[in-house]
Amino acid sequence: MNRTNQSTVIKEAINSLLDEGVTDKQDIYSKVVDKLGVPRPTVRRVARDFRNELLTKIKILQSETQQTTVPTV
Repeated sequence: MNRTNQSTVIKEAINSLLDEGVTDKQDIYSKVVDKLGVPRPTVRRVARDFRNELLTKIKILQSETQQTTVPTV
């Protein structure tokens, strides 16, 4: 499995665990490692990249919200 496919599979596994209500980061890492058989450092790297992607998207959406909000006096 190449790095791009592996990252996508790991992100999907992390996302599905979050959707199931798992909130403990270490628990998520352990479950992904057990489920996919990938090294823990790889899961941590992909999780960091995933977090950064989501934060970037959130910032974009927040900036659009702030621009469209009209201040009231």
